Amino acid sequence: MHQRLRSAPTVVYPESDGQPMAETERHQKVMIDYIDILRRHFRDVPDVHVGGNLLLYYEENNPRRWVSPDVFMVRGVSKKELRVYKTWEQHPTLDFVLEVASPSTVRKDLGEKKELYANVLKVREYYIYDPYHEIEPSFIGFRLVEGMYEEIGVVEDRLPSETLGLELGEHEGVLLLYDPVGDEWLYPSDTRVDAAEARAAAAEAELVELRATLKRLQTSE
Repeated sequence: MHQRLRSAPTVVYPESDGQPMAETERHQKVMIDYIDILRRHFRDVPDVHVGGNLLLYYEENNPRRWVSPDVFMVRGVSKKELRVYKTWEQHPTLDFVLEVASPSTVRKDLGEKKELYANVLKVREYYIYDPYHEIEPSFIGFRLVEGMYEEIGVVEDRLPSETLGLELGEHEGVLLLYDPVGDEWLYPSDTRVDAAEARAAAAEAELVELRATLKRLQTSE
């Protein structure tokens, strides 16, 4: 009698942890805006992947070993949409991580996550930001130096990121990214659209005024 061969059980890696994306709408907006800004900034670089709120698994065959960075950037990974991030299939280390913190998460952000990002995932730069300024410091960054995190010094009220080539800082009360090469702040798409619409409306108003002035001049002749 032939023995039936059994296939090895398939390891399931869930795509959701069942938790909300962020604690508050302000936390959510920081995450969404930062992902949007970074994706736009690196849109022409084919091997830079930007994501966030994605389950990242870092131990094969163990779906309990995961973390979900609020915002991350990694070089060496295509822009192809990912359902989950597996370090044994994608690049094993991340270049940049931003966690949007609160009083209820800061201990984990500065403890368990910081240790994981430094010692296991080897994240080159790790930033923690509290949009409500309820914790002190409300904004801090670390850079991996010889396997250990060193705090990043503030330069002109901003934290310079070597991995991004940009600087992180608050502008008009909002955490944005500053491009030192272009000497400009980078804004999310909705802000850019609003600004463009405002400029278009101003130009239209100016045109209407010029036409009215021309008509008055022609009438007075």
